[in-house]
This record gives sequence, C-alpha cells and structure tokens, in this order.
Amino acid sequence: MPPHPHRPPELDRQVFRGSDAIRRGLLSRHHLRGASWVRLRQDVYADARLDRDHALACRAALLRMPPGTVIAGPSAAYLHGVTHAAEFTDDVHVLVPAAVRADSQPGVRVHQAPLAGARAGLLVPAGAGASDAAGSSRVGGPFPADRPPGAPGRSRPPAPTRPSVVATPRPRIPAGASDPGGPPNPGGPPPCTDPAACAWETAVWADPVRAVAIIDTLLGTGAVSRSTLATEAARNACRPGARRASWVFGLADGLAQSPRESHLRVRLMFAGLPRPMAQHPVRVSAGLVLHPGLAWPQYRVAVEYDDERRADPERTHLDRRRLDQLARAGWLVLHIADRRLRKEFPALVREIRSTLVARGWRP
Repeated sequence: MPPHPHRPPELDRQVFRGSDAIRRGLLSRHHLRGASWVRLRQDVYADARLDRDHALACRAALLRMPPGTVIAGPSAAYLHGVTHAAEFTDDVHVLVPAAVRADSQPGVRVHQAPLAGARAGLLVPAGAGASDAAGSSRVGGPFPADRPPGAPGRSRPPAPTRPSVVATPRPRIPAGASDPGGPPNPGGPPPCTDPAACAWETAVWADPVRAVAIIDTLLGTGAVSRSTLATEAARNACRPGARRASWVFGLADGLAQSPRESHLRVRLMFAGLPRPMAQHPVRVSAGLVLHPGLAWPQYRVAVEYDDERRADPERTHLDRRRLDQLARAGWLVLHIADRRLRKEFPALVREIRSTLVARGWRP
C-alpha cells in the first residue's frame, strides 16, 4: 500500500535531491515512493503538484550540475517566455563555467563557457554583459542567407567541437534568480543567460528553422531588438559559430504570428523561393489595410497559413472574408492548411513556385 501524502513545509513545491531530504530527516525512502513526489532524474524529485513544463526540467537538471551552471540557449529562451522553445521532455541546455568539465547526460546538453582572458586578440571590459558568457559548441558555418545547411554545392557543417579560448565574464542572470556562483535557488527561477545571449546560443546550437522561430518570438515580444542582436553578433564576432549566428539573425524578422509561420517562411526560402515578407500591408477596398501572413508584393502573391488545431467557425468566416478582399484587390492568395505543411511540403513548394512564375518571377 502506497504511503500517505507527506509534504514537509521545507519541500513544498520544491525540486530537491532525494538523498539530501533523507539526510536532513525530512523524508524516508518510503515517502519518496508516495504520490506526493515525482522522480525527475536520478536522485532528483519534485512536488507532484508542480507543472510538468520545461522550467521544471531546468530546475531538475541544475541540481546535478556543478556550481555556477546556468540555463542557456533554447532552454533559456523558454524561461524568457518563448513557450514553444522547449517541452518538458526536451533536452535542457546548460552552460558550465570555463574551468569546470562536465559531460552531457541523458536529457541535459552541456556547453562550455569560454575562458576569461584574451578574446581572439580583443580585450573585454570587466563590466561586459552576459551575452559574452554564451557557450559555443562549434557548429559549422558560414552559411549564406540564400542557402541552407546541406544545400547543393555546400558541404554539411562539421560536428560540434570544443570552443576556442575567448574572453567572458560571468553571465548576467534575471532579477530574482540565484547567483550562478552559489548554490541553486530551489524556489526561484533557474539562473539563465540573458535574452540576447540565449538568442546567440540558440542560433549556434539549434536547427536553423527552429532557431529562427525562437528568435522571431524574442523579437516579437520585445525581449530583444534588432540593435541588441547586432550588438551581440558584433561582440561574438571572433567566436566559433559567429557566422552561423549572424546568418540566422538575418533570417529572423519578429513579425510571424506563430512559430509555424516562421517555420514556413524559412523552409520556403531553403526550398529556393524568394524571401517572402511577413505581415505586408495591403490596402483593399474602403481604405481597409490587411496583412497577409507571407507575401511577395511585387507579384501580388500571398500565403495564408491556417493552424487547423485552433480553428473555429468565426475564425474560418473571417479568414474567408479576408481572402475575398485580397482577391478583389488583385492578389492571388494560397491558403495553406497545417496538414499540408506537415505532410505535403514538396507539393506546396511546387504550387507556390508555379504561382510566382505565372505572376512574373524568374528563378
């Protein structure tokens, strides 16, 4: 028979090491098997009432990492409000101090922070920002803005290697988070790299399509701006992955209304189509201005993405009305359902390509 619920106040809504709770006399091994707790990792438990989200996975990962470890990359983006950046079951990306060696483990991707000192011949001021602390697994570059990794004429990027020695201070962390040089803060938000730094890390570490969607959201919510991304790219210009990060930053625009719209825009470019404009203003009858999801204004061709999972009768009615208004204004609008994006993408590319060619585009 399972033990009765038992939650000491010290462990209320906390993530903790089971061995530590037993050593302190707060729980027994029998209690840890009860319904009050959920086992997240080896010797890491949490109050079962906590949401099973990526933030919980981050808190669990930090408990088994060296002091000074911070959450980074897509995981940090999640903590900065980009909810699609990671799921509960996704790997947690962490940045460990330069002087510490830690191996990746199931569910945790470990990246090494650069060493302090000379940064490829540049000096870094003592008060430099957190973005300098972004770790860098080397992911091959450069990639031109009109050619994705693995496209014809390009070799695939090399496998990640250890970063070269570059200068960095300790990372900045959000207000209310624990000091990354001290013990983990069990009740507060996990320490993480700042939005600009995590955007750079995401651009270097993640698949480009996914990375652009994350950075689009950071831009759209105001967590970062074009100028902060440019500053971050310049600050890290001598680090491995710098060209890749600049290329990914150039693909982001912050205008997409959903991650799927970002994915669609980037995938169409990778398929060889001209870069579409997101949310381009189109003036229709009676002075009304509409903003189709993706558009090629010079050819008056637009693409409207339909997330069928969020469809409702009223939304469908408004979308059809928008399509009619755009058509009367001389635009040809292709309505793309989520199912086709997931299962029929090559056919979609052919359809859009032929439409653009019919409207005057010359590949």
